[in-house]
Amino acid sequence: MSIIPHVSDAMQTVLTTTTETVAATLGYVKRADRATFTPSTLVQTLVYGWLANPTASLGQLAQMAARVGATVSPQAIDRRFTLATVDLLHHVLLASMEYAISADPVAVSILQRFTSVRIHDSTTIGLPDALATTYRGCGNASARGTAGLKCGVQLDLLTGTLCGIDLTDGRASDQVLSVQRAPLPAGSLRLADLGFYNIRIFRELAAAEVYWLSRVQSHSRIRLPGQKEQSILEVVTGLGDADHWEGTVLVGSKERLAARLLVQRVPDAVAAQRRQRVQDEAHDKCRPVSNAAMDLAAWTVVITNAPEDKLGLTEAMVLLKMRWQIELLFKLWKSHGHVDEWRTKKPARILCEIYAKLLGLVFQQWILVASAWDTAERSLFKAAQIVMAYATDLASSRGCREQLETVLTTLASIIGRLARVQKRQKRPSTAQRLLALTAGSG
Repeated sequence: MSIIPHVSDAMQTVLTTTTETVAATLGYVKRADRATFTPSTLVQTLVYGWLANPTASLGQLAQMAARVGATVSPQAIDRRFTLATVDLLHHVLLASMEYAISADPVAVSILQRFTSVRIHDSTTIGLPDALATTYRGCGNASARGTAGLKCGVQLDLLTGTLCGIDLTDGRASDQVLSVQRAPLPAGSLRLADLGFYNIRIFRELAAAEVYWLSRVQSHSRIRLPGQKEQSILEVVTGLGDADHWEGTVLVGSKERLAARLLVQRVPDAVAAQRRQRVQDEAHDKCRPVSNAAMDLAAWTVVITNAPEDKLGLTEAMVLLKMRWQIELLFKLWKSHGHVDEWRTKKPARILCEIYAKLLGLVFQQWILVASAWDTAERSLFKAAQIVMAYATDLASSRGCREQLETVLTTLASIIGRLARVQKRQKRPSTAQRLLALTAGSG
């Protein structure tokens, strides 16, 4: 069953009814040009303008305004970049998360063993120092400076649903993000970056009948059956020439958690890449490089509460790579959506641009979900290029759900046919590996 009508209704409602309701609640400033440039036409102008061209000038935004029925000058748009508009866009963006746009479960049987497959992660957008009172950054001499915006996201890999977006200080720990605390459906699988590693949370998830799969922190303490507590590095060193190992262990020193420990050695080239990434992440997150993390780069070490008949070692190692799907999403938002770039030094306009672009990227995800999420071999980048090409058509469809549905149907058809990744022979993609496991289990 097509979910395009649902996407059409959600986009139309967010850009009209929701926007006007938020504006009224906030007491958004009324201007003399309100007859044509209402809060909803302003939001539509910015969202579609930057979705069509992430580096759009004021003149190009004015042209997009005409598409949504507002005849205004570039100067009129520039005057709207105020703190009040920042607040408006922020609230509308968060309100968009009330719409759970979901595709049919992707056709990969390993994923379908779970009621949902939730990936948690975050990305940071460096901001000018003038915004340090709004979003605090690392506060040191790093390239990110004293201001930064952390964007936390929860994505359901099974259905493509954006389940939540958090916006907070760049220096904030992933542990404080609300996506860390949001309840998950029983039978779900949770995949998360090490920033979300928390034994108490793992225990709470297990009690709620939620499965989790996570890499192990380099300083973790492990107790093997019949042995004394030791470091994770001592555990893998004790494996000798073995390439893999699995077993039930206790994780942690003060708080102990029963879990399956899965260990697999990686090729030297992969280990070298990981060591470089450890150094880069330490710099980005303003912390010293961990020697243990550098040594453990030669291994993939994970823990899970999923039983072996639910998730084998090889399956777990491939599924763990799916966490990078959210990294690809962040890369898409930055390299293609330019959410971390702007054509101004004015703080209010910068925040307006970030929030409007993020809202456009939420719509882009909805469109992808309605078009190609049910196939594992979808290409986010190709889909984004197609959405960009049709952004003006989406804008011109404002106020007419039938016309918007027609444009979305066309988009879905094109994305479904053309937004596919090419099969690789030498280095199979994660999607290919998942499909191969599925074929093998059949």
